[in-house]
Amino acid sequence: MRPGCCGDAWENMKSCLTYLGLLALVALVVAGIVLVPAYGILRHAKITVEDASLTRFALVKTPVTLIAYNLTLKLEIHNPNWAIGIKYDEPLVASYNFDGQPLDRVQVAGKGGKVGARRTAVYRVGSSSAGAGATLGSAGEAWFREQNATGVFEVAARLTGKFKYTARYTKCELVATCPLKLRLTPPGTMGVAGFERVTCTLDKAKKYC
Repeated sequence: MRPGCCGDAWENMKSCLTYLGLLALVALVVAGIVLVPAYGILRHAKITVEDASLTRFALVKTPVTLIAYNLTLKLEIHNPNWAIGIKYDEPLVASYNFDGQPLDRVQVAGKGGKVGARRTAVYRVGSSSAGAGATLGSAGEAWFREQNATGVFEVAARLTGKFKYTARYTKCELVATCPLKLRLTPPGTMGVAGFERVTCTLDKAKKYC
């Protein structure tokens, strides 16, 4: 009688079937180990402000006190998921405020924009105003003058939008806050000395997001 899986004996056949069954079980376990983290566990995107340029930030006197400014940000959105991409279901928008007063809203990425699995999307966002920005009261003007004396201005950036994970139907909201401390720099300057990368804080995600 010939040994091995190809033998005619019943015992050899049972051994062969058992061996193949064990191989199938191992393959299923390995597939589960790989696929469950890749497709079943969602990891939140990481949003950072890598660089910023503030070339103007000044009071403008009209019937009310306004701020004239020129602001440019370099934003990065990193998708850490192994096999799940992100697609914007609504435009991604950045809004800025100073002392709680809104400065501007700027589109960062349009509807349908994507960030692939394990990819990082880089956006440069510019915003400026000749005095049509935040309207400051006496408290806001005092806060501006206090920061102007130090040369560092605190501006809050906030990102909002909606997205979907690939192969999923749920629409998820994205809300992130990025507190910035900015120095005035010459026009056209990026890579400001002393600027430290800011990691934005994500609002708590809803269930299934």
